[in-house]
Amino acid sequence: MVNARTYPLWRELAMSEDLPREALKTVIEALCTPATTPNGFDSQADRWREEALTAALPALLARTSAKRLRGRLLVHADEKTLAALAAAGTVTTADVPTVLRHRRAWAGLVSALARHAGQVKAAIALLPRLSSHEVEHVVRDWDPDRYTRGAADVPVPPVPQELFDAVLEACLTPLAAYLLHPEPEEGWAAVSEFSKDWSLDLAGHSGWAMLARCPERWAELAAHPTLGPAVQHLLLDQAETQALEDARLRAASADPDSEKLPDDPAPALSEDLLLACLPALCLPELAELPNPQVTARKSLHHIAHRVHKNPRLKALAADQLHAAADALVTHGQLLSPPEKQDGDRDFDGRILRLAEDLALLSANPDHLAGACAQLACLDQPAVVSPAPSRTLIRIIDNVDPDHDRPARLLERHSEHRRAQALTALAANPHTPHAAVTDVLDGLHPAELAWITERAGGPDWFLGAAAAVPVAADEDDGVLRLVSDDELGKHPDPAAVLQSWLDSPATGEILSRSEIYRAVIKSRHHTPEHLLQIPAEEILSRNEPEIALKTLLDRCGRSADRWAALAAAMTFAYDEEKITFGELLDSLDQAPARAQTS
Repeated sequence: MVNARTYPLWRELAMSEDLPREALKTVIEALCTPATTPNGFDSQADRWREEALTAALPALLARTSAKRLRGRLLVHADEKTLAALAAAGTVTTADVPTVLRHRRAWAGLVSALARHAGQVKAAIALLPRLSSHEVEHVVRDWDPDRYTRGAADVPVPPVPQELFDAVLEACLTPLAAYLLHPEPEEGWAAVSEFSKDWSLDLAGHSGWAMLARCPERWAELAAHPTLGPAVQHLLLDQAETQALEDARLRAASADPDSEKLPDDPAPALSEDLLLACLPALCLPELAELPNPQVTARKSLHHIAHRVHKNPRLKALAADQLHAAADALVTHGQLLSPPEKQDGDRDFDGRILRLAEDLALLSANPDHLAGACAQLACLDQPAVVSPAPSRTLIRIIDNVDPDHDRPARLLERHSEHRRAQALTALAANPHTPHAAVTDVLDGLHPAELAWITERAGGPDWFLGAAAAVPVAADEDDGVLRLVSDDELGKHPDPAAVLQSWLDSPATGEILSRSEIYRAVIKSRHHTPEHLLQIPAEEILSRNEPEIALKTLLDRCGRSADRWAALAAAMTFAYDEEKITFGELLDSLDQAPARAQTS
C-alpha cells in the first residue's frame, strides 16, 4: 500500500531519465494500483494517484516495451490522451488490440495512427469499426489542435491520399447501397401516411462533406461504376447550395459590417458535369416504391427542388423532366380530387407544392389544368388587419407605410401562396388559359390585388385578373380590427366584436389568435363574447384577471369543481379546442360537494 503523500515522488521517478529499467515494474504498479487505506478505498488519494499517472504516462510508455506492462498503462489512459500519444508515435498499431479490449474504436485514434506512414493501412482497417456518422471525422478532425497551434509548432502532415480515398468510399457506400435497395425502416408503418418520407432519404451528409473536399474529382467520381449514382444525387442536391453558402461566408469575412448579399456565385457544376448527373436527376431508383401517393408527390417535389438549384436543367433535360412529371402524376394519382382529413395540417401545403412543381416541370395541359382546379378547391384566405398599437405604428410606419394594403396583409402570413402558384401556372406556356381564368373568378379580393400589384405574370394573366368583376357592395375582403377608441364611436361596439368572432378568419390558424386577443383586450367585450373564445386563449395567453371572477363564482367552495377545472386545463396541442363556455359547462357536471371549514 503506497502512502498517498508519496505520489508526487513516484511521478518524478517515472519521468526521470535516470530511472533504471529494473525499477519500471515497481513504479508502474505503484501508479496503477488504486489508493487504499486500512479502512478501504481512498477516493481523494486515488485522484492524486490518477493525476500523477496521467503526467507520467507518456514517459512510462516511451520506456516500456513489455506487453503486460504497456497494457497496465494503456487501460488507464482516456481517449484524448491515447490519441495524442498515437500522434506522437508513443502508442502504435501494436497497442491497438489492447486498447480495443477496453474501449471501442474512435475517429481520433484512427487519425492519430495514420499520421505515421507505416500505419496507414492498419488505420484504414479500423474504419469499419466506427459508427457511420464518425467515419468522416477521421478527415475532419485530422488536426485536432488546428485552432490552438502556434506559428512555431510543427505543422501537421497532410491527410494521406490512401486514407482520404478510404474515408470517401466509406462515406459514400451507405447511400450507394440504399439506392440499390431503398426500403422503409423498421417500425415506419406506425408513422402518419403523409409523413412517410423515407423514400427520399438521400441527404448523405458525410458523403457530401467528403465530396466537397475534392471538387477536382467530381467528374471522375460521378462516373464511378458503384459510387457514381450516389455522387450524382449528392451533386445535384448539394453543390449549388454549398457554393452559395461559401460565397456568403467569403463576403462576410471580407466585410463583416456589410448587410449586402453577395452576388450569385458561378455555378458549382459545369454543363458537362450536369449532363453526367442526368441519370440520377429524376430519382429512377425510387420509381417503384410502395405508397405511391406519398412517394410520387415527394419525388416530384424533390426533382423540382433540384431544378430550382440548377436552373440550367430546364433546358438541358426538358424532355426528361416532362416525362418524369407525367409518370409521377399518373403513378401517384396526384390529381385525384383531394379530400381533407381531420387533423391534416399539411393539406393546403401539399396542393400548393404540387401546383408549383407542375408549373415548373410539366408540359401536359391536362395535368396543368388539374393543378389549377385543385387550387380553386382551397379555402379562401383570412386577411386580418391588426388593431393599431403604438409599438406597431412606430415600427412599421417608418419601414412599410403600405403595410395595411390588402396585398401586403396577404403576404404577412404567406396567404399569397395560392395566387403565387396560380401565377407560376399561368407562366407555363402549356397551361390552358381557361383553366387559369376559372380560378381567378373565385379568388379573394386581396389575392386579386396581390396579382395586380406584385405577381409580375404574363400580360394576358394580369389583364384577366384586373377584369374580374367585383360586386358593388363588396369591400376589399379584409377584416379590419380597430382600436377601442374607434369602437366607442360605433352605435353598437358589442355587435362589431361579435362580427369579428363570426368572421371566417377565426377558422384560420394564423389569424384567429389575433382576433381573440383583440376581443379579449377590448373594454367593450361582454361575458357572452368570452364564452365563445377557446378556453386556452382566455386562461393561458392573456391577462388572468379576465377570467378570475368568473371562475371564483362558478367553482366557489366545491373541491370537485376545482379539481375538474384543473383536469380540463391540459390544452394539448393536437386535441380539439373547447370554448370558455364549454369549459364552464363541464364544471357544472361535477358533483356539488361543498367544502366547509
